Amino acid sequence: VCLCVSMHMYSTVSVTSNCNNPLSRNEPLKKDRPKWKSEYPMTEGQLRSKRDEFWDTAPAFDGRKEIWDALRAAALALECNDLELAQAIVDGACITLPHGSLTESYDELGNRYQLPAYTLAPPINLITETSGDSKLSESAQKQAQPPPSREEFQLRVRLSTGKDVRLTASLADSIALLKKQLEKQEDIEVIRQRWFFSGKLLTDKTRLQDAKIQKDYVVQVIVNINPLVIPN
Repeated sequence: VCLCVSMHMYSTVSVTSNCNNPLSRNEPLKKDRPKWKSEYPMTEGQLRSKRDEFWDTAPAFDGRKEIWDALRAAALALECNDLELAQAIVDGACITLPHGSLTESYDELGNRYQLPAYTLAPPINLITETSGDSKLSESAQKQAQPPPSREEFQLRVRLSTGKDVRLTASLADSIALLKKQLEKQEDIEVIRQRWFFSGKLLTDKTRLQDAKIQKDYVVQVIVNINPLVIPN
């Protein structure tokens, strides 16, 4: 999987030597990419969607957007084997790489950025499948799941406003149900809520068990300021 980028797309990135990174250790970017295996065979389309969800949500909670944009551009360049362009983007944004990898980096203010392996390389079990095979695979996964637990626990929800909220939930609860609970508890309209977990957008029909969310995990919620924006 390679979303190749051309040099002119990032011509606005200027390389500078005036970066004042707080970390003394800064390694040049290495061409080696992480090797990882998905929990289930993943198609190219599923990988692209997973990446898009991460890049759309990560800047909303931590770090600076311009640094996230630079890291995304560098990741794309690196995947297309353009190490020179990737290094130029990193240098231009004053990004420090203590290990020579985009998996962990810092900006000049000391903010830490971590990229999951799936943003940098496809899984070793990437597959090509037809739509029919995909439906069969999804059906098999659903059949293999145990019945959801009705035991209640306190679910920790982190709003994009910076506030943490506790909701009473069970693994059988759907996101739609929890959105209503959040609306009632925090006066945030359902239409303004976008729920994410592990970089993935949670649809209204998704149950906590489907997303493998447990009581010790944190779910992130982007609160849209404009109530006319309808979330997915």
